[in-house]
Amino acid sequence: MLTINENYLKLPGSYLFSDIAKKVAAYQKAHPEREIIRLGIGDVTQPIAPAIVEALHRAVDEMGDAGTFRGYAPDLGYDFLREAIVENDYRAWGCAVEADEIFVSDGAKSDCGNIQEIFGPDCRIAVCDPVYPVYVDSNVMAGRAGTYDPATGKWSRVIYMPCTAENGFVPELPKERPDLIYLCVPNNPTGTALTRDQLAVWVNYANESGAVILYDAAYEAYITEQDVPHSIYEISGARTCAVEFRSFSKKAGFTGLRLGFTVVPKDLTCGGTALHGLWARRHGTKFNGAPYIVQRAGEAVYSAEGKRQVEAQVACYMENARVILQGLKEADCTVFGGVNSPYIWLKTPEGMTSWQFFDFLLENANVVGTPGSGFGPSGEGYFRLTAFGTAENTARAMERMRKVLGRPKSFS
Repeated sequence: MLTINENYLKLPGSYLFSDIAKKVAAYQKAHPEREIIRLGIGDVTQPIAPAIVEALHRAVDEMGDAGTFRGYAPDLGYDFLREAIVENDYRAWGCAVEADEIFVSDGAKSDCGNIQEIFGPDCRIAVCDPVYPVYVDSNVMAGRAGTYDPATGKWSRVIYMPCTAENGFVPELPKERPDLIYLCVPNNPTGTALTRDQLAVWVNYANESGAVILYDAAYEAYITEQDVPHSIYEISGARTCAVEFRSFSKKAGFTGLRLGFTVVPKDLTCGGTALHGLWARRHGTKFNGAPYIVQRAGEAVYSAEGKRQVEAQVACYMENARVILQGLKEADCTVFGGVNSPYIWLKTPEGMTSWQFFDFLLENANVVGTPGSGFGPSGEGYFRLTAFGTAENTARAMERMRKVLGRPKSFS
């Protein structure tokens, strides 16, 4: 008899950003004359850097020539990209990572959602709370999360590690022993980060307890403080306990091109089985490789000109973050993040839930953000804004928000 995976039916509602899109579309339809500024979904607005576009054009020309045409890409990625990644993202920071430990993919979101497939169904996961929804939802789909309690917003088999203003948004070691620990640094949604010493605590804990850290470093390019590591492999012992995910989406504007990679060290084992081989088998069976032209574009990110142009784009977004931080502080808001991350995390006005604040901003300022409760129970009472808008829209959004929050003032 034909049946379905009933774990999908356990998921409450739809994906967070789908809900936001529907709300905004309905409001726009009812008020077509109003201009909405979107600072909700973390999508970039600057075009692909010229050096990368040039590489794309060259690769397209190659695909049109019988002598240089490429068919299926290697399952794990082309050597030219993997070597560039190792040299620039790891050796440059003193990390011992080899090219054959790099698995090129179509993005960190895919890998973060798929990695759980190589682990047993009984594994317990631990997540920071608030958390990027994909970590929990993908484990729900796999039947690993237990049952959902609408009253608390929690799953019975998920270990939640609250990250709030009271603990400086630094997760505490869990009382229950997890098998898989999801860490996102710099963090989405709070925009905060972990220092080397703070991250070392987790690496030591994972090695001592036999857990695996699933380390999402999608926002590594936005780190500005010296004491925040760019990779978990900067920490001694990480090769035996951690998988790292990286993305070109926010670093180089590849949200439309799709490119990322995952690092699985050969030293990392589970019950005597090397995870590197398991992920290689999963990757080769279910993924046909990122397109050649996109991998050439990724290689160009690491060229001298590409680096300069990409760093300039990141600097523009971080200037937006500064503008948002300054604007919200002058509006007497309590804010976090925005220093090592393009996300700003603010407390909602007293008496307002995060969705009520979403509706308030949409209706009164025509500005879209993301309700904190969508990231988990500890996100209630908070709200996320992104710095990925244009400079003009970011400044205008702050003017509007200052106005509705009670302190009108020109902002630039």
